[in-house]
Amino acid sequence: METIPLHEDFGVEVRDVDLREGALDDLYPMIRQLFDRHSLLLFRDQTFSDTAHMALARLFGPVEDRQDRPEPKISPVTNLMDDGEVVSGARDHRLLNLQANFLWHTDSTFLPAPALANILVARVLPSRGGNTEFVSTRAGYQRLSEEDRERLRGTYFRHRYAHSRAKIDPELAKGALFTKWQDQTWRAVWTNPETGAESLYIASHAFEVVGMEASAGLAWIDALLEAMTPARAVYSHAWRPGDVLIWDERATLHRGTPWPYEEPRKLDSLCVTARDVDGLDKVRPAA
Repeated sequence: METIPLHEDFGVEVRDVDLREGALDDLYPMIRQLFDRHSLLLFRDQTFSDTAHMALARLFGPVEDRQDRPEPKISPVTNLMDDGEVVSGARDHRLLNLQANFLWHTDSTFLPAPALANILVARVLPSRGGNTEFVSTRAGYQRLSEEDRERLRGTYFRHRYAHSRAKIDPELAKGALFTKWQDQTWRAVWTNPETGAESLYIASHAFEVVGMEASAGLAWIDALLEAMTPARAVYSHAWRPGDVLIWDERATLHRGTPWPYEEPRKLDSLCVTARDVDGLDKVRPAA
């Protein structure tokens, strides 16, 4: 096994590793150690079945399912419809929802238990564009002043799914999926229990700072997102067939980027739900 840095702040490409399901139990301790340390892992040239995808996700923890199905399923991030046709129409809500993913975000901060990790697999790629971009909110947090870091340790953000969708289209935000859950409140700093490293925990879904006037809170959230995402801090991943990315939702922000929408693109996603062992209990509001 060899690791190659992806960015000076975070992330490694892990080479000479085969993620097929037969080897996962033995590989997981190494993968988890790299995950906690580097926040973003890239595995290239994988022959990665849906079965292996689900098996790897379950090693990290419970697999998230926003559809309340008896068994979770892989969630495609795609402009393909069930019949294989490409979504058309600039105002189609499926395409607008994909465009909402172009905002810097952390997955599932609007859920009663947010995501620990996302495992994203390349399936169908366009001829150009469609990169997925990442920043480290661990490194970004450390670049803030000590005064700001101390202030954030006592801060809580409120998160709402519809808030991020309303930035793209107010009508999109009214969809049943985006109004399904009550607002969630999380501490602004997430400490990794394995490493002790602190990260800013923020997302495009954050709409309020607890205890602050609304407009001032939104302005601070926007300023923090900007501070986390300067161009020099961004790792932009150009997808290749066989790519598998795993990232730590506690310590990163990510976003999609445009591609020619007449071309199909499909990435398969499985989010894993954070648990107290991952530090969830420490970011919940005090009872």
